Amino acid sequence: MAHYAIGDIQGCYDALQRLLEKIAFDPAQDRLSVVGDLVNRGPESLKVLRALRALGNSATVVLGNHDLYLLMVAAGFKRRDKDDTLFQVLEAPDREELLGWLARRPLIHVEGDHVLVHAGLLPGWTVSKAVELAAEVSAALVGPDARKFLLHLAGDHPDQWREDLQGWDRLRVIVNALTRMRFCTRDGRMAMRAKGPPHKAPRGMLPWFAVPDRFNRTHTIVCGHWSALGFYRSEGLIALDSGCVWGGKLTAVRLDDGEVFQVEG
Repeated sequence: MAHYAIGDIQGCYDALQRLLEKIAFDPAQDRLSVVGDLVNRGPESLKVLRALRALGNSATVVLGNHDLYLLMVAAGFKRRDKDDTLFQVLEAPDREELLGWLARRPLIHVEGDHVLVHAGLLPGWTVSKAVELAAEVSAALVGPDARKFLLHLAGDHPDQWREDLQGWDRLRVIVNALTRMRFCTRDGRMAMRAKGPPHKAPRGMLPWFAVPDRFNRTHTIVCGHWSALGFYRSEGLIALDSGCVWGGKLTAVRLDDGEVFQVEG
């Protein structure tokens, strides 16, 4: 039995299939953990969703910002990105089953000493704190006000966590930290629009993982989201977004021994 973590797929179904063949993935005995952004930008989001859903308990998926964007659009969000490629999912006969499956995925998953999350953890958040906050979002995604929540989700503010936040603001900052953050200040103020490589951090900000004492270091964070960072590994961190949808590579790491596998996008 082997356990693999895989980076942002973003509708690149062919690359996903080639990577699974390369690692000789056997759903009967192996495990797959996906760091989010299953859909959008790439050409075959529908096939990716169907394939991962079909893996059942052999695959663990956490939500990325593009996955949440799909749920927002399906709920009636009107400010569509001109580059989105979600029409196949939205028009599919099994649309509701796929969207329901996606909405039930967590924002964070802890297994042993690994933490799976799309973007990262804010300074001051322990792993247990992040899990607790992510559960609030998961409850909102399947609750009676799920559509209302999704229609209030867009936005960059608040840009900093506070314990006294309530309502949509509280849920939005949790989502933005776990699925959109790249840079933040030492006290956790996020720069939501900054997308460049780490050396182009906005003034006064750092890559979230470079903030000193950013989290409880008993776990290794396995994440994606940051194609300008690329595949990156350091103490307590494995970053897997190697820009497959932008002509880069799709990356998997075997968590049992750290071996890296890649295919061209």
